[in-house]
Amino acid sequence: MTTADLVFTRGPVFTADPARTRATSLAVVGERIVAVGHDEVRDLVGPGTEVVDLTGKLLLPGFQDAHIHAVGGGKELAECDLTGTVGVADYLERIREYADAHPERAWITGGGWSMESFEGGMPTRQLLDSVVPDRPVLLSNRDHHGAWANSRALELAGLTADTPDPADGRIEREADGTPSGTLQEGAIGLVARLVPEATAEERLAGLLRAQKLLHSLGITAWQDALLGSFGGMADPSEAYLTAAGDGSLTARVTGALWWDRERGAEQIPELVARREKLNVGRFRAGTIKIMQDGVAENFTAAMITPYLDGCGCATANSGLSFVDPEALRGYVTELDALDFQVHFHALGDRAVREALDALEAAIAANGRRGNRHHLAHLQVVHPEDLPRFAALGAIANIQPLWAAHEPQMDELTIPFLGPERAAWQYPFGDLVRAGATLAAGSDWPVSSPNPIEGIHVAVNRRDPEATDDRIFYAEQRIDLTTALAAYTAGTAHVNGLDDTGSLRPGNLADLVVLDRDILTGPPEEIAEARVERTYVGGQLVHSV
Repeated sequence: MTTADLVFTRGPVFTADPARTRATSLAVVGERIVAVGHDEVRDLVGPGTEVVDLTGKLLLPGFQDAHIHAVGGGKELAECDLTGTVGVADYLERIREYADAHPERAWITGGGWSMESFEGGMPTRQLLDSVVPDRPVLLSNRDHHGAWANSRALELAGLTADTPDPADGRIEREADGTPSGTLQEGAIGLVARLVPEATAEERLAGLLRAQKLLHSLGITAWQDALLGSFGGMADPSEAYLTAAGDGSLTARVTGALWWDRERGAEQIPELVARREKLNVGRFRAGTIKIMQDGVAENFTAAMITPYLDGCGCATANSGLSFVDPEALRGYVTELDALDFQVHFHALGDRAVREALDALEAAIAANGRRGNRHHLAHLQVVHPEDLPRFAALGAIANIQPLWAAHEPQMDELTIPFLGPERAAWQYPFGDLVRAGATLAAGSDWPVSSPNPIEGIHVAVNRRDPEATDDRIFYAEQRIDLTTALAAYTAGTAHVNGLDDTGSLRPGNLADLVVLDRDILTGPPEEIAEARVERTYVGGQLVHSV
């Protein structure tokens, strides 16, 4: 080798490599990094070398997202979008405008509404009827654990006062038992099963739309947290296969195969077969997604002790464990023996404990097989369980944007957890101090996929848009280097992409260039940074 194809000079360079965290220059040949250092790297510049001057800018490993729903998010970008506002009048106007603009659509779908916009977090069918009375409407809330339906949708689904709640969900009701228009968790499927399934072309378009957005945010790889059909969402697997096969998938994608919680171990041979099929190019699916509980805002997150009521008294409700904890241990042990990675949705402290118990059982039966199991969300973690992450090798898959004061947290969560348990929320600092490995993701389209915003909240424990100076449990802040490592090396570890996530010779040249050096600027200004360039395997996939 005498010259490089691509050289970055005049740093700063953040490598996420413990052996040398900072450098000023980096060189690429083909799809690999060949040199990281300082002035000596310039010796690799030749007549055909592209040179990028980093003066005032920061070169990083490409960001990776450990928990995202890219195809669904990309598809929703073309549907009725309620994000970016919390005003009920704004919601209704957007719904009316979308319905008027799309008379050909038999169903009006989309979502992004916030629970904080409605009393008790529950919108009514009558509100939707006022703008779309003649066609069925089903709109997911921003966390996708609840949905808003109009009367026509409920009627077509046959939901009445006599319809029982499903075991894994709840139909919110009016005083006489009539469905009110809000559906929680598994109850969404009672209506969603009637929504026309997206075509293969629509799913592929959604993937490519999402990929363009994610590359613009510096994301070069991700783990899709749900490959399967659930809650009216179509299986995105074929879209990934198509894009991986024709080369239009420029990102590196790990897929998490959905564990059907209405079935048991008999589905495992099917999952093995799917793992073999879904392994093309930059796409592979060697992970199993087990959703163990719901969310705290609708009281379906599984808690060790009951939720409180509005007066601060204990209720009879401790949330839902979607998979029997004893059975879960057996399933995880079998999956681990087959070298599947297990990706848990574990939000409440009981769900976290049940997932850790399952991993402990798998290790006792199989030994340590290095399958990099991880627990996502981790809203409430009992202090006694913090050291178990390091002891079991369980990776903490955090969604930092949620660790901030906002109305949904302050009005719909903290009062029903109580002060002691509320302080156990999103314990990033405690996890790091207990020796846990952190990975990071967004859960987009539940929340913004922008890693820079997530990093900002992880460091500051404040929303970038916050207008007050409140910090959300300041002792759980983490430093910027740790947050960057979670979005790069940590998530690369979870995704099994061991030659990405850090900048060192031999690794793939998955890179992002920011418009400033956030490592030397004020922490409260992290979110102001923007991505200027994104590379995957040395190829430019985004630039401004």
